[in-house]
Amino acid sequence: MADQDVRQRLLPRDKEEGESLKDDFDNLPLKAKLKLARKAKADPMYILVLEVLMIIFVAVGGLYCWFYFENVHFHVTHAYAHLGYDVAQHQVGQRYLHGKGVDKHPQKAMEWFKKAADQGHPHASYNLAIGHLKGYKTDLKAGESHRLIHHAAANGVREAHEVLNSVCTKGGCY
Repeated sequence: MADQDVRQRLLPRDKEEGESLKDDFDNLPLKAKLKLARKAKADPMYILVLEVLMIIFVAVGGLYCWFYFENVHFHVTHAYAHLGYDVAQHQVGQRYLHGKGVDKHPQKAMEWFKKAADQGHPHASYNLAIGHLKGYKTDLKAGESHRLIHHAAANGVREAHEVLNSVCTKGGCY
């Protein structure tokens, strides 16, 4: 019984179930805008060639990233380092220091550690100070390595605590 009530409410009252609803379709307000879908035109040849070239480019790029991950990671991190991110600057310094994805270059590593340490990165401060103590060329002034190691120790770098207790207390950080 409930189905009959719903069905009766949906159908116009003056029409029976068997009659056509074509008259109702003609009375729609947007009937002029309703059109049948047309068959789509085929894409021109240059579009197809462009799509195939893009697929090949993406596949080759993916393979390059897969087989040369260290190199790609270095260049992406290097871009972020140039934008001023201290974590990226520290990573670039680490990669130059250890030669991952790039040739070893301790001088450039110390430059990147300096940039990150100037922004307050604790690990970069520690690495810069240790590099200075090991004899790498840095632009640190006297006593600045002690300040950097103290900053690193205050920010949770465990190795900095050890250096403070063993080397700096004996005057080796100046």
